[in-house]
Amino acid sequence: WAKENTREALFDAMKRRETYATTGPRIALRFFGGWNFSDNDLNRSDLIEYAYHKGVPMGGELGETEFGVPTFIITTQKDPMGANLDRIQVVKGWVDGKGEVKEKVYTVAASDGRKIRRNKVKSVGNTVDIENASYSNSIGDPVLATVWKDPDFVATVPAFYYVRVLEIPTPRWTTYDAKIFGEAPDKRAPAYHQERAYSSPIWYKPSVAD
Repeated sequence: WAKENTREALFDAMKRRETYATTGPRIALRFFGGWNFSDNDLNRSDLIEYAYHKGVPMGGELGETEFGVPTFIITTQKDPMGANLDRIQVVKGWVDGKGEVKEKVYTVAASDGRKIRRNKVKSVGNTVDIENASYSNSIGDPVLATVWKDPDFVATVPAFYYVRVLEIPTPRWTTYDAKIFGEAPDKRAPAYHQERAYSSPIWYKPSVAD
C-alpha cells in the first residue's frame, strides 16, 4: 500500500512490509492490528486514517501493553471485474514451550450471512459451469469486513498473524483453455479453484525482562 504511485512511495511501502499478494485477481485487502479497536470502528468514515493512528498496518509489530489482547481490523473488496468473496481467515503462528512451531487458522468472516460456529462455517457453494467455463456471482459478497480479537492470546508468547481472503469457486485456467480450444477438460487437474489474497503478517513481540 503506497501513498502515491511513485517509485519512492512504492519502495517505502515495501520497506515497511506493508504489502500483500494475490493469486491473480485484484482483490483489495487492508489489515491493521491494535489493542482497542471495536466493531463500531467499521462504521467510521475515517476508518483507514483511524486504524493507522490507533494501530499498525500489515507488516508492523505490536508490543506488550496494558490493554491485554490484540484486536485486528480487516477489510476486503472483490476485484471489480472478478468473483465475489467467500470468507476471511486469520492464520496465527507461534512457538510453544517445547520449541515446536504451531499454526492455527481462524475463520473470522463469511459471506451470505453464514454463521461461524466453533471456527467452522458452511460451504459458500459452487456456481461453476465446467462445460461453459463460467460462474455466477449469485453467491458470496463483494465486500467483507470484520474486527477480530485473538481468543487464544498468551501475552508471554511471541506470535504472528496474517490474513487470507478467498473468492468463491471459479474455473481453473485449464478449464478456460479447454473451452477456448474446444477440448474436453483435463481430468488430471481440478476444474475449478478459489483464488485468494494474502497479507504480510503483523508480529506480536512481548517485552523481554531485564
